[in-house]
Amino acid sequence: MSALYRPDQPQAWRKLGRVYAPSGAHGFDASHCHKPTPLLIDPQTIRVYFGTRDERGRTRTSFVDVSADDPTRVLYVHDRPVLDLGTLGAFDDSGANVSCVLRVGTRVYMYFIGWNPSTTVHTRNAIGLAISEDGGTTFQRAFDGAVLDRTRSEPFYTGAVDVLHTPQGFRLWYTSGSAWKVIKGKPEIFYHVKYGHSVDGIDWLREDITCIPPAHEWEATARPSVLFDEGRWRMWYSRRDLRAFRTDPRQGYRAGYAESDDGQHWTRLDERVGLACDADEQAWDGQAVAYPYVLNLGERQLLFYNGNGFGRTGFGVAERRR
Repeated sequence: MSALYRPDQPQAWRKLGRVYAPSGAHGFDASHCHKPTPLLIDPQTIRVYFGTRDERGRTRTSFVDVSADDPTRVLYVHDRPVLDLGTLGAFDDSGANVSCVLRVGTRVYMYFIGWNPSTTVHTRNAIGLAISEDGGTTFQRAFDGAVLDRTRSEPFYTGAVDVLHTPQGFRLWYTSGSAWKVIKGKPEIFYHVKYGHSVDGIDWLREDITCIPPAHEWEATARPSVLFDEGRWRMWYSRRDLRAFRTDPRQGYRAGYAESDDGQHWTRLDERVGLACDADEQAWDGQAVAYPYVLNLGERQLLFYNGNGFGRTGFGVAERRR
């Protein structure tokens, strides 16, 4: 029986600690390391991309390199964005935040969340694509426009995605907004994880399949991280209660977990996720475990995640072994 996926007990994640928090040293990185997203550069080096905010709250994507042997050891801090703000008036002129990175032949694809401020709600989100020709150090947008946006049947919001490139094409798990509702005087977005696929990674067919149905009417699920491992599809994701998540630490983001035979229809197994907030609410991850993303390294897995404040306290990493 696999040591990673025992049906009778939680996953044995061991927190290694916080990896990196924003320094403000470069101007564009005044706060936050949002949605840490790893890419194995070589056997010794993992590059972790993240979104970081300037003093006006606008997000750009940059990265740090960490040791594969000890991912809490930072080897290099990039001093500029790899993805800056988009063209004025485009979907990403106020923010461009990495969501997933993957190798496609000799290139590295980065799918990212772009947003504009909105008048009636606080943001409008869509997904863009940027491509690196040098192994993931610099990126250029494939288009000024989005590759995944609101549609006639999904009119509210398109958020964080994960994409896998398989022999059959590209598979997509994405965050889809189902409604905006006013809670305590503030519009909040309800969303859940859905599925799509593509031949080229640009034009997507959405199947209208909800992968992770909400556990109750106030739950939102987001930021999928998907692997095919030991004969099954595995997904880690974020979940939260929308009623008071901004003020009550008990209702903030937590990690979730699900399994699937086909990558489309999933069984929730949140009780097995094995990664919880620190017992001390004042710790960097004492109020939230947000945006988990898993990197498979053969005999071990690493899970990068945000703690409190949607990345305000930086990001950390946990490990488990087969």
